[in-house]
Amino acid sequence: MKVTIVGSGDAFGSGGRFNTCIMIETAGRCVLLDFGASSLVALRAHGIDPDAIEAIILSHLHGDHFGGLPFLILDAAFISCRSRPLIVAGPPGTEKRLRETTDAMFPGIWTTPRRCTLQFIELEDGRTTTVAGAAVTPYRVIHDSGAPAFALRVASGGRTVAYSGDTAWTDRLIDAARDVDLFLCEASSYETPIPNHLTYQTVAANRDRFGARRLVLTHMGDDVLARRSELALEAADDGQLFVLD
Repeated sequence: MKVTIVGSGDAFGSGGRFNTCIMIETAGRCVLLDFGASSLVALRAHGIDPDAIEAIILSHLHGDHFGGLPFLILDAAFISCRSRPLIVAGPPGTEKRLRETTDAMFPGIWTTPRRCTLQFIELEDGRTTTVAGAAVTPYRVIHDSGAPAFALRVASGGRTVAYSGDTAWTDRLIDAARDVDLFLCEASSYETPIPNHLTYQTVAANRDRFGARRLVLTHMGDDVLARRSELALEAADDGQLFVLD
């Protein structure tokens, strides 16, 4: 399994980073976890062909995690003329929110002739669902986004990745990260509490409880990035590749 950090930024682009987007490749298949507003630009910057993406799995419905999808739909219709379906898996309400958002940004796009169809999969808390060959298990977490928010556990090819999404502290993160090969965990601030988010100090204090073989921070705010040289935990960079053998 290969895991590429297409974007590791927060909603504010702290540190000049792209919004959250994580690419998982295994057995010739490719899925993304989240697709923030800047993610199509990030794919281009990293030389990743958007047509190679088979599915996008959403943790929650905030713009820095799903807001790039209208641009991807536009690209599929007018630039790549993508013909194979694109799977979008996400919380209940994903299809409605995406259609409304896309129509607000690009009125009439849904009536424009296009070869690419969207296939929606609704994720359910605690239930494992197969998405593009990967076993995806969502865990309900604490993050107000107008729909349920999930941490995600993705297993494929004998390897497992967990991703916190955005959340306040909850023991569901321990369930999601238990015994995984790689846990990508948000740290939106260093020590100052932010509603619905994790601090670095909270993540560090619970490192052993997660049970993950490797933990890497993502979605870091400016105060975390400013202390990067002091951090006891590994921090992700845009474009970083993890090979899980």
